[in-house]
Amino acid sequence: MPRNLILGSISVAAVLALCSTCAAAEQPGSRVQIGRDIVVQSGERTGDLVCVACSIRVRGQTAGDVVAVAGSIAIESGAQVAGDTVAVVGSIRLDSGAQVAGDITAVAGAVRRNPQAVIAGDVTSMEGAGWMLLILLVPLLFLGGIVALIVWLVQRSRRAAPVPAYPGATPSTRS
Repeated sequence: MPRNLILGSISVAAVLALCSTCAAAEQPGSRVQIGRDIVVQSGERTGDLVCVACSIRVRGQTAGDVVAVAGSIAIESGAQVAGDTVAVVGSIRLDSGAQVAGDITAVAGAVRRNPQAVIAGDVTSMEGAGWMLLILLVPLLFLGGIVALIVWLVQRSRRAAPVPAYPGATPSTRS
């Protein structure tokens, strides 16, 4: 699969996850937190988990997706996730006996997986901060180019106004 397609789909998934936080908060058992960690205890069942600027620790069962932006995800031994697991600018750790039915994706982070962890979907890891720099820098460079083009066009369309040599008076013919 081409890298651009993978990067594009990950970016779309992250944006959709952030935009759907209100909808996820209305579903029973779903949790959305900003700046406060989410912990699913052993024996506990939840829906989707979305965390911005915090971390998620799953010990129980999650019926939906697990998404962390600027935070890490830990799926511990015996934990089950029915959906996808996505960490943007964070890492994902899967302990022995952890089960994930969907895909695992880490952008600008790592996936650390115990060999006994069961993952039914694909595992994608784009380690390093270079990805986030690329994702943020390319649009900024594009916008900067547009601004530079507008400034150049405005400067080009300006016409030099002649400056009168003798403001308010007629020139003298005396020598």
